[in-house]
Amino acid sequence: MPFVSTVRSPSDPSAAAPQDVAFRTRADQVYAQLKRDVAEFSLVPGDRFTENEISERLGVSRTPVRQALFRLQQEGFVEVLFRSGWRVLPFDFDQFEQLYDLRMVLETTAVHRLCESDHRVDRSLLDSLASIWLVPAAQRSTDTVQVAQWDEAFHCALVEAAGNAEMARVHRDVTERIRIIRRLDFTKQPRIDATYDEHAKILKAIRANRGDQAAMLLRAHIETSQAEVRKITLHQVHMAQHAGRMRRPGR
Repeated sequence: MPFVSTVRSPSDPSAAAPQDVAFRTRADQVYAQLKRDVAEFSLVPGDRFTENEISERLGVSRTPVRQALFRLQQEGFVEVLFRSGWRVLPFDFDQFEQLYDLRMVLETTAVHRLCESDHRVDRSLLDSLASIWLVPAAQRSTDTVQVAQWDEAFHCALVEAAGNAEMARVHRDVTERIRIIRRLDFTKQPRIDATYDEHAKILKAIRANRGDQAAMLLRAHIETSQAEVRKITLHQVHMAQHAGRMRRPGR
């Protein structure tokens, strides 16, 4: 759908606003779709493509596509090739390891604060977590997408409940940056069961004000997830690359 411009005075600082907002919205949509393509291995490390190809596939102009690609470039998912389009970069596991380390520091610090007598602690957030994770086995969700969302919300809520807004802000940024691989932790039922069990133990330790135990349980939980995600990601990349080769002409 073409953009509809509104005639304004050149001196009006909002003259270009309607078009800019529309482009930002479309750029966000393109960004989200391309990030899903990478996360779901529709775009595999090493794949090359042009802005025109993405524009035609998504039915948008090149401007929002370019904006989305520059954003993905800044995040380390793609690179621009001189006169030959774009390329999907390999996952930077060293960076992911560093982000997981930062996440560990933030979350273990948060649970220690949750176990102290601090008026800033949001007990209502902890109660809402208990209503999801401290349930009988028969009431547990088996929906992998839902559990992945709940898992992310669990860890964000622990940090937010601790009452430090800056810690929560940094943690949300880390969460956004690891989401693309972290979602792979819930592809098998045993990992869902383990997540319920581990979250329940962490919450019970927090409720009992056992900070050291809660931090220990949380650290083990994150390390297990980290190892599992790396293993699954490498396997998924290999399978997707193999499937891509089999689809090429001449096979």
